[in-house]
Amino acid sequence: MALAPSADPQQLRTWLAAAAARDAKAFRLLYNATSPKLFGYALRILHKRELAEEVLQESFISIWHSARSYQSELAAPMTWMAAVVRNKALDALRRTDGSLEIDVDTFDSTILDALRDPAATPIEALQISGDAKALAYCMAMLEGLHRQVIGMAFYHDLSHSEVAQQLAIPIGTVKTWIRRSLERLKTCLAKGERP
Repeated sequence: MALAPSADPQQLRTWLAAAAARDAKAFRLLYNATSPKLFGYALRILHKRELAEEVLQESFISIWHSARSYQSELAAPMTWMAAVVRNKALDALRRTDGSLEIDVDTFDSTILDALRDPAATPIEALQISGDAKALAYCMAMLEGLHRQVIGMAFYHDLSHSEVAQQLAIPIGTVKTWIRRSLERLKTCLAKGERP
């Protein structure tokens, strides 16, 4: 099957909205347009083709199930999908080597490289990289466990009780951390803070 050409962010938003409504054809178009770039991103993190393929599959399953939660005002479509891939890849690294220390800051800085689209206009590229950098910066301002809880809830589409169970912390704590972290992210993004 031939790959679709790289799509502009508005087209990706349209396909994501259709996927949220369970339109399999739109999801296929979204996959065809974005999977090569997202696979490359996963491969850069994991360095193993087989593992990157597995992560890409898991990521698109997650994207299909969580397309309804995508908020275009918070992130460009590729930024959001790359974050899903990033988190799945980090999870895969942790599963393959529990003692492995992951340098999250390195991955946060490489997200910008993964999102660069040679077909994007300079203005589109600037907007995508600006959004990604702002979100990465604001996420980095959160405490480690708070950042992890947000990632599990929003990028992995886990319920509050699932997050609480995985981290072995009370569900009330998870709810409080999520609420406070979202407030901090909103404030940080509204201020337009940058590194």
